Amino acid sequence: MSIDQHYDQSLDPPWILEQVRMAYPEGADLFQLAPLDQLHVGGIKASERLLRHLDPARHHHILDIGSGAGGLMRQASVMGFSMIGLDITHRLNRLNHGLNGRFSDPVSNPIITGDAHQLPFADRSLDLILFQHSFLNMPDNLRVISECRRVLKPGASLLMHEVVRGQQPDQMRYPVPWAEEASHSHLVTAETLQQQLQQAGFENVQLDDWSDEALAWRQRQLQKEESGHVSRAPLSPAMILGARFTAMGRNLVSNLQNHAIRVVEVVAVRP
Repeated sequence: MSIDQHYDQSLDPPWILEQVRMAYPEGADLFQLAPLDQLHVGGIKASERLLRHLDPARHHHILDIGSGAGGLMRQASVMGFSMIGLDITHRLNRLNHGLNGRFSDPVSNPIITGDAHQLPFADRSLDLILFQHSFLNMPDNLRVISECRRVLKPGASLLMHEVVRGQQPDQMRYPVPWAEEASHSHLVTAETLQQQLQQAGFENVQLDDWSDEALAWRQRQLQKEESGHVSRAPLSPAMILGARFTAMGRNLVSNLQNHAIRVVEVVAVRP
């Protein structure tokens, strides 16, 4: 199974968009859409924390790699930033586009079906690139980092909110939201990621560990899921991830508790 098939198998964009329309006929806001489009660990608050790095004076051409259902892009649009979304899964891009039209403040961000290993952008053309729980799906992460350096302008930044390999990788349980099995997951340690960025020519690489906050958030979400709160809500992550979502949620808690994974923020500058 390819990575796009992993995300495709339970995905029905027209049906999901109809559920959104019926639940929120006047348009859904960021928090109402979050169960569909903020599926990373930490949810909408983690996106808010990541987006604090955006600067309207410097960041005009922004690329979200692995944009998925587009939650980060819409959240940035409320802050006045326009992003280009790139994702390898065409159905997720269709859903992203459709949710833009169901958003209470409609946006028209460009959305591209493409591969991060071969970015369809000119050299030195972007001010900022973001990854949010998408770098972990890249089989050749060195190639992706090299491509990012190529398309970023001098002085531009690479910004990541990512899951990385923890101190006990043998404790890893599947499935997780980004992978049905180990062959779909391409985690490296935070230290390796830092070294790879430096070897590719990035400077001022800074890492901030969000693992404790990530675990606390995922434990709260699991309590809601097991109490039935999520199943009663008009929108649910299961609409994207299918019946696998219950096991994925439990495994995320276990993987964080057992130090199989960590959650980090990474900022690096292209000289």
